[in-house]
Amino acid sequence: MTNTQPTRTQPTVRSCPFDPPEEYRALREQDPVVEVTFPDGATGWLVTRYEDVRAVLADPRFSSKVPLQRAGGPDMNDAPTPVPSPPPGMFLTMDAPEHTRFRRLLTGQFTVRRMRKLTPMVEKIVAEQLDAMAGAEGPVDLVHAFALPVPSLVICELLGVPYADREEFQGNSATIVRLDSSPEEFQQARAAMLGYIHQLVLAKRETPTDDILSELVHSGELTDEELAGVGLLLLIAGHETTANMIALSTMCLLQNPEQLAALRADPSLMDSAIEELLRYLTIVQYGRPRRALEDLELNGRQIKEGSLVVASLSSGNRDAAYLTEAPERLDVGRPYSPHLAFGHGIHQCLGQQLARVEMKAALSALLDRFPTLRLAVPVEQVPMRDDMVVYGVHELPVTW
Repeated sequence: MTNTQPTRTQPTVRSCPFDPPEEYRALREQDPVVEVTFPDGATGWLVTRYEDVRAVLADPRFSSKVPLQRAGGPDMNDAPTPVPSPPPGMFLTMDAPEHTRFRRLLTGQFTVRRMRKLTPMVEKIVAEQLDAMAGAEGPVDLVHAFALPVPSLVICELLGVPYADREEFQGNSATIVRLDSSPEEFQQARAAMLGYIHQLVLAKRETPTDDILSELVHSGELTDEELAGVGLLLLIAGHETTANMIALSTMCLLQNPEQLAALRADPSLMDSAIEELLRYLTIVQYGRPRRALEDLELNGRQIKEGSLVVASLSSGNRDAAYLTEAPERLDVGRPYSPHLAFGHGIHQCLGQQLARVEMKAALSALLDRFPTLRLAVPVEQVPMRDDMVVYGVHELPVTW
């Protein structure tokens, strides 16, 4: 890697709330592995083509031991933002065999079969939230009335976290994934969540309940610090990602009335619609960071040992070489093609089957219950989560 500052910066500005920055298209065609300055001031390589993204995420020569990037947003710094080292148990930033130890303990909890068995519970939670929403007068914020409570209630049930504590963990979670949080705010929020989960671990050690956290506690394979780190990751990922997919998917369908009409006319399209929405929206904004463990070549570029490499999931999912028919268009009937919304390789999202169950239950019931659902404000007034690691909407005022 050269010592000079790259002339390019990572694209961050969207021309449409549902599309990644337009510059990604040119990069895929002309310079798919390019040296850039990231919005937090760090320098490295940006990877934008589908096959190259998959290659980076599957190659053990690229390490995941990179502090979770909080790069992006409108305020660029001249130097990389200091990010505290990940806590024990944060297996998202581990390599094999350390990562394997944690993944093995959790994989059985999130199988397709187990997640599908949760469908009645999820549907009950969805129905209760829609009942409460239907009783409200005037426009309703879909995020706080529906999209956020559904996955929060589900992950609380699975982990054994009291839902009554949601304001505390949702507030700290939002600070952790905010791009403009100061290092002090980030550290305080993370410490508060780790402390909270540690107290739950101690309680479950004394009085176990029927949940994932209790099972992990009594497996005897993890320390209390590791259990707190695992719980932190599962709690944040379990509600932040799906909540934003439900809300942003609803907004996207409302802005694509012909696709919404097709889905209403044929509810059997819901499974393919969910996969298409996951691909089309790809809410992990700035990609997955990796660090090169040795000198290597990627698509003709020489990557030096120690270099930061960021694989753009959203750009890869719009690659015409991967999806030859109109990748820039939403098509709820599109045949399934393996997308990158959940990542790739050993770190592919552990909870992806749960997310699918929640999205299907939530979107199916929402569209059925409110056939005249529409935005209550002009789309330009919807506050987007450009300032967050996980993209979506801060609020979504709707009426019917």
